[in-house]
Parts: sequence; C-alpha cells; structure tokens
Amino acid sequence: MKLSNSFSGALRTFSYFMASGNQSTLKGIDYLSLYGEEPSAIEQVFAIYANVIELDENGQVLNAKYAEKRATDYLRKYCDSSFIVEPPYEDWEITLHNPPPKIDLITK
Repeated sequence: MKLSNSFSGALRTFSYFMASGNQSTLKGIDYLSLYGEEPSAIEQVFAIYANVIELDENGQVLNAKYAEKRATDYLRKYCDSSFIVEPPYEDWEITLHNPPPKIDLITK
C-alpha cells in the first residue's frame, strides 16, 4: 500500500510552508532557527501533523488545515509560553511512534 497522492500533496505543502518560514498559522513567530537548534521541536510538529491528519477510504485528505493548526499550535506554544493550545492535546495526538527499521523490508 502506498500513501495517496492527496496525502503526498498535503504533506508536501505543509513541509514547504514550514521550511520556507511562511506558515500562515505561525505569523509573527520566529521558528526557522529551531530547525538547526531544536530538531525535536520540529519532529514533534510533524508527528502531530501525521497523527491528526485523516484520509477517507479513497485516500483523500479530509482535514489538512486542522492537522496543520494542531501541529503548528505546538510550535507556537514552544516559542511563546503564554500561548494556550485549545483544546489541549490528547495523548494520541502527541505520540512519537517508532521509526522504521534500519533496513528496508523490501528492495527494488
């Protein structure tokens, strides 16, 4: 099974705006320096995005903007301790799942 084109497009777009410093939900927050200084903060953002995003049975993304908001709210809170995340994160949203094996299970 491969990820859908819809998910690939949503992830690509989110990644681009996160890396470019133009993420609309983070206006006024200087977060680009975290990429080299605090990689675990960026890791958590992408984990939340992946945990929250939902796809229908055809692989179409249903909630890309909500996933972006939940993910970037973490970074906003990380950079601005006065920011309140509403609703508070549930455990499943912030879980860091295990990485893949060091050797691919299939080769081409």
